[in-house]
Amino acid sequence: MIKDIKSQLLELGLYPGDVVLMHSSMKALKINKSPTEFINDIISFLGSEGTLLIPGFSFESVNAENPIFKAKETEPCVGLIPRTFFRIPGVTRSLHPTHSVCAFGKRAKELTSGHILDETPVGLYSPIMQMLDYNGKILFVGNILHACTFMHGVEEIVGAPYTLAKERVHYIIEDENGQVIEKDMIPHAFHGWRQEYQRIKGILDYPDIKTGEVGQAKCYLIDASALLAKAKEKFNENMFYFVTGIREKH
Repeated sequence: MIKDIKSQLLELGLYPGDVVLMHSSMKALKINKSPTEFINDIISFLGSEGTLLIPGFSFESVNAENPIFKAKETEPCVGLIPRTFFRIPGVTRSLHPTHSVCAFGKRAKELTSGHILDETPVGLYSPIMQMLDYNGKILFVGNILHACTFMHGVEEIVGAPYTLAKERVHYIIEDENGQVIEKDMIPHAFHGWRQEYQRIKGILDYPDIKTGEVGQAKCYLIDASALLAKAKEKFNENMFYFVTGIREKH
């Protein structure tokens, strides 16, 4: 018999009041709930003191050819749960054309408000990196460690040579109130490299990484500060540890 989601989250090591970034696979959950119902379960569990962050990434539709991002209209391209979350009343979305983050809860506005100051996708003002100041955790609902966007922030900190494009893109960014900001920003450019973020399992030990289930999905809960420290150590040993070179088709 499957335990209720709140009990599973407690067993995994998530607690009411936490700040958590969630990557998720609705297919992996295999529960008799809609995406909205599942999201509401997480919000209810975190309570009035907690904050839920979910990627609102739009890198598939916003690019040099189509550089327009609208916070209220541009759909996330990273799954059903993000596409549902960004439309929920009370959710705040950070202002970044390709790597926005949506948030709900006590710290939502302070975590999302500074993202427009970054010139890169997951810079120090991104909610993904700002959550380090609040003992942030990263929850993977499904066996999807390869989707660990936090690692992009680490790559930017250490200056990984494969992460960023050489040329800036001029973006047109519309906030939730319809005000427009134009800004030149540096996008990601992983051409010729395959990301291997599932390798973080090999650099973290309990309690910095915990495993369990939510619904019927295998899950991981990771301490963000511990991952930053361990990943920086690994980058010092091998700057290309978290990627594999691939041949591009011509």
